[in-house]
This record gives sequence, structure tokens and C-alpha cells, in this order.
Amino acid sequence: EYADAGAQLLTTNTFGGSRPRLIMHGLEDRVHELNKAAAEIARGVADSRNGVFVMGDVGPSGELLSPMGTLTPDAAQELFAEQIEGLVDGGVDGILIETMSDLTEVRAAIDASRQVAAHVPIAVTLSFDTNLHTMMGVSPEQAVVELPAMGADVVGANCGRGFEEMELIARKMVEARPDGSLLMMQSNAGLPELVGAEFVYNGSPDRIRDLARLMKDLGVDVVGSCCGSTPEHTAVIRSVMVQ
Repeated sequence: EYADAGAQLLTTNTFGGSRPRLIMHGLEDRVHELNKAAAEIARGVADSRNGVFVMGDVGPSGELLSPMGTLTPDAAQELFAEQIEGLVDGGVDGILIETMSDLTEVRAAIDASRQVAAHVPIAVTLSFDTNLHTMMGVSPEQAVVELPAMGADVVGANCGRGFEEMELIARKMVEARPDGSLLMMQSNAGLPELVGAEFVYNGSPDRIRDLARLMKDLGVDVVGSCCGSTPEHTAVIRSVMVQ
């Protein structure tokens, strides 16, 4: 449905596809199998349409890296490499490392991707959720400078706490980005509100259209969406970006 709505980049449903995340479901011995299968499903959709590509999704490990936690950078790289190998074997066109907050963990994921498939493009987006910083204190200005230096081909932000905050983050990144850097912004569909027994995101397609237009005017290269978004949101983003 997202591809039919005009998405040019499809993201695999492997955000929790690393070993530490799969341990929670007793699936730690199926890391390669599940990531490969997810990539193949998305690959099948992309191949049936023109101009659609597949990004293998890699989320945080869920573990704290040393010195705040027990996971070492080398061990983190091994965890990410295991997951990325499955995604690459399933035929992804690129790797999307998203919702990150710790630059040490990001480096481990980037190094893992280069280890597994040096030729595959890498996009990295951080989640800025505490006073325009990540949980680990990284600012948008710091991220947009340091991520390309680590080897990311596209950098930016995803998730977040609403359209207004994503606009502020985008402006900071645009102002600070090095020459030649590509920016990706993927906002949630507004903010979640409790309606009855369910959380519903309050960002309508019309509101995300306005955000997409603003992002395009700022010079953001890739505009997508995150939590709470639907194919309807994708369709209006597409209508803005191809104008």
C-alpha cells in the first residue's frame, strides 16, 4: 500500500531484528532467517514497480554501550553485522540505521554495514526527544557533522515529538550540514492522543503535507514519515516532493 501511494523507499519491518531484541521473543537463533525474509518480502514489492527501492531497517540494540552499560562497541558491531547480513542476503538496496541516540552505537552499526557489504549505501537518522537532543545528549548540529564523517551517506532525524519540533531540528541540521551532505527527515504523524482505549496520532495528511512542503523548501533531500503514518500520509508527501 505504501508503494502504491508513491513511496520510493520502502523500509523493512526489522526495527527489532537484532539478537538482543529477538531474545525477548525466543527467536535469537533466527536472526539471519527473519531479516532475510523481511527483505525478500519488501524486495518482491519493489521489483513489481518502477523506481522503488528497499532500505533494510536497523534499530537500536536496546542495550547500553560501555561505559554506561556492558555492551562493548566490538560486540555491538557483531550484533549489527549478523542482522545486516540477513538484510543484504534478502536483497536490500541500502541500510537505514534509525531512531538512534548514541553515536558510539551508530558507529558500530555503520562499521558493521561496511564490514558486511561495503558497497551498500547507508542512511542514519537519530531521534531527538529531550530539549532537541537525543537521550544521550547529541544535538542536531553535532549529528549532521559527525555522522557523514563516520561513513553515513544520508543523515537526519526520525520519530520525535511532533511537527513543530521536527521543523526546528531540520532547520538546525540544514544550517550546520557540511557541503554535499544529504538530509533525511521522517516525522511521526503528529503526537499520540488517547482516544478510548487506543492511542491515535493527531497529525492528519493535510498537516504532514505542510511539513513536507516546508522540508522541501528548506532543502531536505529525503522526506518520509514515522510512527502513526499511513499510506495516505505517504501519498501527500509524494505529491509535494514530485512537484
